[in-house]
This record gives sequence, structure tokens and C-alpha cells, in this order.
Amino acid sequence: MSPAKLINGTAIAEQIREALKPRLETLRTQGIIPGLAVVLVGDDPSSQVYVGMKTKAFAALNLVSETFHLPAQTDQTTILQLIRDLNSDPRFHGILVQLPLPNHLDSSTIIESINPAKDADGLHPTNLGRLMIGGECPLPCTPHGILKLLQYSGIETAGRNVVILGRSNIVGKPIANLLFQKRALGNATVTICHTHTRNLPEITRQADILIAAMGKAEFVTRDFVKPGVVVIDVGVNRVEDWTAKRGYRLVGDVKFDEVAEVAAAITPVPGGVGPMTIAMLIANTVLLAEKSIVKN
Repeated sequence: MSPAKLINGTAIAEQIREALKPRLETLRTQGIIPGLAVVLVGDDPSSQVYVGMKTKAFAALNLVSETFHLPAQTDQTTILQLIRDLNSDPRFHGILVQLPLPNHLDSSTIIESINPAKDADGLHPTNLGRLMIGGECPLPCTPHGILKLLQYSGIETAGRNVVILGRSNIVGKPIANLLFQKRALGNATVTICHTHTRNLPEITRQADILIAAMGKAEFVTRDFVKPGVVVIDVGVNRVEDWTAKRGYRLVGDVKFDEVAEVAAAITPVPGGVGPMTIAMLIANTVLLAEKSIVKN
């Protein structure tokens, strides 16, 4: 079998940004520039890098993006007041709270304090509820990015067996719900696996599409997949590598070299799901800016 086709998230993300430009021009003719407020608490290195990438992507399209960087010890009351202020600030059509938050903070309460009409990450319970019933809402960025990767790669989901490794509110649960809905890029038969799943390789080998999102470096090996599978690797993990300039390298949840030998298509890490998450954050912010016109 020939090596897997590489699903290039960087290239697809660029296509999505290009497709947004006519909508952005329409907004600008009405005096509207989509704006995003990012709330970053603490000094988590991965979060800082990620926020920096988001800021750069917004700047490339001449969009408004401002990061509110708070010390790690900031109390919850202060954060909730900041979000209340952002909810009423007309400069920002979208608000994103960068996760994970420091342990002393209640992430659920903080996310719920965001106005659902400004929920750029699609994680407010109101929007997740709309997602579950197939309603219109900003979709969580990473699951939405996965759908777009499949769409732009011409990968059919209807009637396919999809296995998802991970049941988080950010990735596993929403992507499962989207894929089994009666919708475009849906109609799949979905299985969610987690830490208590028994006989895991037997289940994953049934997958036509395997989505790995459990946060365990190179956990999925050749033994977990059948020939011809499509593999979407959501994981981003640091592993020590003293031959690398930074002393580490980034790997996914999938052992890429092994699985790529038998898969039909696979996403790389980095350069797969990551760029798509940022592209869909921009798309959500544009959508929320458009909706603000209708609302007003």
C-alpha cells in the first residue's frame, strides 16, 4: 500500500481565510471590522504561543484582536468583571478565554459568563445546546476545523464508522455530535472511546475515520488501525529531544511514521488540526460580527 496522503491543515486554513475575504469586505463597507478579545490568565508557555499565533492570524487580515493578559493569581471576581466589560464593549464581536485556566479558577463559571452572542470559541452551554439539536451557532473551533479538513480533502463521512479517542467538552463530545447528525459532513456511525474503554485496539481497528484527541504522545500505533483508515490527529505533545534546538519536539497522539504506512490519509503534527482551529476562530468572529448587524 502506498504511503498515506498528507492532509495539509496549513494549506486548507489558507483557503478558508481567502474565502472569508468577500464577507470581510462587505462588513467593512458597513463600517464594521470584526474584533476578538482574548482573555489569557497566567504564563502557560503553550497558551502564550497559541495566543500569539491567533494574534498574528488576525493581524494578517487587518482584524481587531486584543489580548487581556492577567497574572496567574488573578481571582475569579476580577476575571468575571473583565468579561462583563467585554460583553458590553462594541469593539469586540467575539470573546475567547484561553484554556486551561489556573487550578483555582472555575472554568465553567467563567465560560458561562460570556455573552453567547460573543462566544467565539463556541463553548458556552447555550451554543453547545444549539449544536446538539442541530441549531445555528458558532461551532467549537477544533471540531469545526476537523469537519473542514474532511470536506476540503474530499473525505465522505456518511455511512462511515468514526472512532473518537477522547470525550472532552472541547473536542470529543462536540465532534461526535456533529458527525452523527443528519447534516452535510455528518451521517456517520460514531463510537467514543475513553480511559475506561475495554479492548481499545479492537474498536479502533473498525474505524474508517479515526480522530485521536486524548493528549497522550504517540499513543496510537500501527496495531490500532486498519489499512485505508483516515486519521485526524488532534494531539499536540512535547517530548524531549536533545537533538532539537529547543530540547524538545512536538508530536501528536498518533505515532505518525508507523500509521502513515497503512493509512489512506493522515494529518501531521504540527501543520494539521492546529492551523484549522485558528482559521475557524476567525470564521466564528466574522460570523458573530455579521450577526451583530442583524441583531442591531
